[in-house]
Amino acid sequence: MTTDTLPITVTAYRWVPAFAQGLVRDLRVRWALEEAGLPYRVELIDHKEKDSAEYLAWQPFGQVPAYEQDGIKLFESGAIVLHIAEQSDVLMPPDAAGRARVRTWLFAALNSIEPSVQELTGIDLFHGDEAWTGQRRPQVEGTVRKRLGALAAWLGEREYLETRYTAADLLMVTVLRNLRHTDLLAQFPTLKAHSERCEARPAFQKALRDQMADFVPDPVAA
Repeated sequence: MTTDTLPITVTAYRWVPAFAQGLVRDLRVRWALEEAGLPYRVELIDHKEKDSAEYLAWQPFGQVPAYEQDGIKLFESGAIVLHIAEQSDVLMPPDAAGRARVRTWLFAALNSIEPSVQELTGIDLFHGDEAWTGQRRPQVEGTVRKRLGALAAWLGEREYLETRYTAADLLMVTVLRNLRHTDLLAQFPTLKAHSERCEARPAFQKALRDQMADFVPDPVAA
């Protein structure tokens, strides 16, 4: 796997089901790179290639995105976004205290918010017809509501999680996008407005367009 003429390579899936399009985690990395103004190329892989020995040497879990920059190979979208943010004044404040706060929110998005959001999404999109979800889903939704309530309380009248837009907002919004099949975010107007504010940014719009344009038609259907 080569980087051709550009110093940064990001991997992404060539195809995913329609319900996952616009949610795959390479979107986070594309968005961060667009905000930072760093040129990059996308290497599209299929679901066979992700299990190859070559790819597993880069991304041990066979997922996307994987990332390479000047010989540095990374995996895990949160770690990649942090790496990019540390190169960008747009995504990270200049002062040590501000940078520490942004890192804290990056971890909060991944550790305090995303697990329950992902569990709810998994139940709804993959197991909705199974009997066990009747008991489990209300519990998970309750956890999601509690987390969203705490997040909304913190945001209050702020436009962003900290004093201005940073990588913390970027990562949090990509986590909350996984609730798009529900009306949960709409029940927290400050969070909905925050997500809409961030998604209106040109860098997000370009990253989303590019990801969607990369998906090929369903190879099975074809």
